[in-house]
Amino acid sequence: MKTFESITINNMTLKNRIVMAPMCMYEADNLGFVQPFHLVHYPTRAYGGVGLIITEATAVESRGRISSRDLGIWDDKHITGLTSLVESVHRAGAKIGIQLAHAGRKCNAFNEPLISPSAVLFNSDYTPPKEMSILDIKTVIDAFRNGAKRAKLIGYDLIEIHGAHGYLINQFLSPLTNYRDDEYGGSAENRRRFLNEIIDAIREVWEGPLCLRLSAEEYAEGGNHIEDTLNLIDTLKQQVDLLNISSGGVVPVKFDVYPGYQMELAKKIRQKGYLVLGGGLLTNPSEVEKYLNNESADLIFLGRILLKNPYFVLQAADEANRKDLIIKPYERGF
Repeated sequence: MKTFESITINNMTLKNRIVMAPMCMYEADNLGFVQPFHLVHYPTRAYGGVGLIITEATAVESRGRISSRDLGIWDDKHITGLTSLVESVHRAGAKIGIQLAHAGRKCNAFNEPLISPSAVLFNSDYTPPKEMSILDIKTVIDAFRNGAKRAKLIGYDLIEIHGAHGYLINQFLSPLTNYRDDEYGGSAENRRRFLNEIIDAIREVWEGPLCLRLSAEEYAEGGNHIEDTLNLIDTLKQQVDLLNISSGGVVPVKFDVYPGYQMELAKKIRQKGYLVLGGGLLTNPSEVEKYLNNESADLIFLGRILLKNPYFVLQAADEANRKDLIIKPYERGF
């Protein structure tokens, strides 16, 4: 089965094609520090056979958190706890990535100011964001650089930049949220400048695998669509090693979701020559194998199913009669 084939990305080799998607756990303390929960939650999925674990959105600034209980990497004091987390996942047999994130106008952390490329509300549940000055922009870019520097020191195997789901980078990319008339707004080239400068800043301090998560389709009139995303990725050659393809989130809009609903987007992007991580509501091994075999993606991310069943990969191995992939402590369970 292709699911169990190894793959090398930059200098990192994964034992299989299953990736745990970053999912907010809301279990950090109010200052963004790792808690005992994280030291059980993530290694459990590693013992369960996942090849790569990408931890939840980890804020590069305090004001970049999605919630008050998100992990942080904006301070050197976060290094100790995150190092323990990385070491625990490595001991359990998986590689681990960090998703560097900034929520921008979708920050819901207590008593934090909201910033965005333009002073436009997401919805009435949020306070109005401040339009970012050039100094604000440079400060956030520096925060991503410093987050990457800490990630390298901690020992992460991969960095993912969160450029999807309506968070700050996505807010710059989308014409629905970026009304600026300076060098960071207007044309598609200008709207992607913030992302490009973040990538450049990270590459100054990080030589390892770099992944970018994108909302390839915004599902809203006047927003970015797959054709815009294809144009965007044409500018990223040689800068990122992997694209994580998601969709939606930049404005409140309803769209149909079903198992594999994002895989056609992933396939179109993969056809441009990128390594692609795809997924979306996949819940059984046959779906994973299907989308790997039809070349929609090179790796498959799983989210909610791994919350329900941390041993999904071991079960898939058992069903495929690959008993050799089941670790010895769990052999009697299969």
